Amino acid sequence: MLKYLVICPLVFIAGFIDAVAGGGGLVSLPAYMITGIPTHACVATNKMSSCMGTTVATAKYAKSGFIPWKLMIFSVPCAFLGSAIGANIALMVPDGAFKIIMMIIVPLTGIYVLTKKDIVSSKEEFPFKITAIISMIVAFVIGIYDGFYGPGTGTFLILLLTGVARMNITKANGLTKAINFSTNLSALVVFLINGQVLFPLGIIAGMFNIAGNYIGASKFETGGSKIVRPVMICVLIIFFVKLFFEVVI
Repeated sequence: MLKYLVICPLVFIAGFIDAVAGGGGLVSLPAYMITGIPTHACVATNKMSSCMGTTVATAKYAKSGFIPWKLMIFSVPCAFLGSAIGANIALMVPDGAFKIIMMIIVPLTGIYVLTKKDIVSSKEEFPFKITAIISMIVAFVIGIYDGFYGPGTGTFLILLLTGVARMNITKANGLTKAINFSTNLSALVVFLINGQVLFPLGIIAGMFNIAGNYIGASKFETGGSKIVRPVMICVLIIFFVKLFFEVVI
């Protein structure tokens, strides 16, 4: 019961964060791991709840006309393939080694969250062909990362699509939702095949994630929330301290 009380509220907040600005996994995955659930089961079950939430957010963005469909057709297959590769790599990494890797990743993501500024491309957009190629490469590379680990995927996608592909923020956010949905789904399939998903927890947490994503997607046009960055930092600090004691002490 305690793990539900810890995970579900944080997964709700993660859903809101993910829909507004991306990066909800920086809260949701540590939330699972704080409770002591085995690492691979945490990653797998987090994918299940995240996939449920991003489905709702993606549908809402599509209904609002924010998703660039032509770019999505090219990018999503690359994201799906990359995520499947990343998830299979994750399953080959021992639990202890995974925690050591995260002890390196967590401080870096914390610094990133603290120093990150919202980036809106002011440069002229590339022709469609160039934009599509860049989007495919971004989707594949970030797909591998999302399948292997995941937190920050949405934010990284938005930054790369605006900064490298020169998309406007609305188009980038819409494409990010479509790519993120496909990477979550692809990784989830791999973890399901390998029996790593905790179904009762994943379904209940997924409902909270859906609620957070729905509310966050509704608030997209009005900006974000002041609680986003403080919540991310607090959860990352708690998560890092727990990892430190498990790995070092």
